[in-house]
Amino acid sequence: MNRRTDLITGLLSAAGLAFLIFDSKTALLGAADGINLCIRTLVPTLFPFFFLSNMLSSVFMGQRLSILRPLGRLCRIPEGAEYILLSGLLGGYPVGAQCICNAMESGSLSRKDARRMLAFCNNCGPAFVFGVCGALYDEVWVPWALMVIHIISALIVAFVIPGNGGRCMAVKNHRVSPVRSLNQALRSMAMVCGWVILFKVLLAFLNRWIMWYFPAEVQIAFTGFLELSNGCLGLGAIDNTRLRFILCATFLGFGGFCVAIQSYFAAGNVDTGLYFPGKLLQCAISATLACVLCTTTYFVIPCVFSILFGILLRKSEKRCRNPQIVVV
Repeated sequence: MNRRTDLITGLLSAAGLAFLIFDSKTALLGAADGINLCIRTLVPTLFPFFFLSNMLSSVFMGQRLSILRPLGRLCRIPEGAEYILLSGLLGGYPVGAQCICNAMESGSLSRKDARRMLAFCNNCGPAFVFGVCGALYDEVWVPWALMVIHIISALIVAFVIPGNGGRCMAVKNHRVSPVRSLNQALRSMAMVCGWVILFKVLLAFLNRWIMWYFPAEVQIAFTGFLELSNGCLGLGAIDNTRLRFILCATFLGFGGFCVAIQSYFAAGNVDTGLYFPGKLLQCAISATLACVLCTTTYFVIPCVFSILFGILLRKSEKRCRNPQIVVV
């Protein structure tokens, strides 16, 4: 099995070198686009979250937070590990995987619980949803709807995947200094940017030699499942707003193969056997919820706002018609 894997890896590496040699211009353009994407989008949105999530993990690791315990019971998360779900939802890919790895290596989280939590605690953060996806829509409520769909789908996955989270975590003093958190954030950011650049080069070759044959919607869908950032940025080329909304929610739920590789490396020694099943389930749930919302929300939300505005207008008219008489 190892020989076959080595053979496949060697053949793919040789093919990649051949493409780099015979079509170096495409590789240079793809790498330049990847670097530009990292500098302008990924580093500003992810790096602060990497640093703060490391600090948050070191402070709350193993501590029992009563305010988050109902959410922990719903997701069957071990008591004291609720902060991992919160970090995974706020920090973005692959902060959740990194927090799970840190908790397991410190002894505060068992391997079985870490394996289960990796399926739903590694999610897209609000910085990417509101900063990148929100710019694709004129409606203010759309990024909020995408974020709610993403959170609900992650919670449903946590509820569906079997596991017992009733045990208490071992409380250990595992404080991390800001300098060490900064070093970990730099390593994580470098890993993310490296994979994004590689996948951007791969997409450049695919677009030049293969993908031009397919319709634009198919190209964008393939790109989104391969690499999240480029897929979401390419949604602006789709005129159908509802299709754009559904694809965006689907991309966010799955995360893409590039994010999966980043999460695999960030997870360290954590068993990743449930990662892809969890992400595929979250992707299906996100697509379903988006299909339901996109057929109703574009009519419901304007109606709700108009009804609320009408109620406020009637109340103001009543106050103007029946002014209060103040006797001095």
